[in-house]
Amino acid sequence: MIRLNLPSCEIKIGGTREKPAVWDVLRRKYVALTPEEWVRQHFVNYLIHDKGYPQALMSNEVNLTCAGKRLRADTVVYDRDLRARVIVEYKAPSVELTQRVLDQIAVYRLLTGADVIIVSNGIRHFCCETNGNGGFTEDIPDWDSLAFNQ
Repeated sequence: MIRLNLPSCEIKIGGTREKPAVWDVLRRKYVALTPEEWVRQHFVNYLIHDKGYPQALMSNEVNLTCAGKRLRADTVVYDRDLRARVIVEYKAPSVELTQRVLDQIAVYRLLTGADVIIVSNGIRHFCCETNGNGGFTEDIPDWDSLAFNQ
């Protein structure tokens, strides 16, 4: 797999040579090792170990519904009252983070009311605290610095 612009972390690889798998610390099971999943597992570890996000308040592959259409948010982080506060959308490292990607996560934000949206392809990361000025930054905030934790 490609080297990412994220801190190194311990990733458990399993499966077979034909069907490699990676351990998902949030779903507590092995899942297919795709380029996007490689990014997800590194980014989740980054949020937990480097940014202080509580693992118990995080979930991967969260089902959402919009006008009868089933959608799936890659990672959702909840507050202690179990309200969605952060949504993260991952793409494979080869996928450019375009307006289309931002539009996708904007829909998830509207469906959940999350305060923070993050997109990452493992190389570039963008974050926007939606209750602020609405601008994107490449800085990912620490858990304790998020406005809803104040």
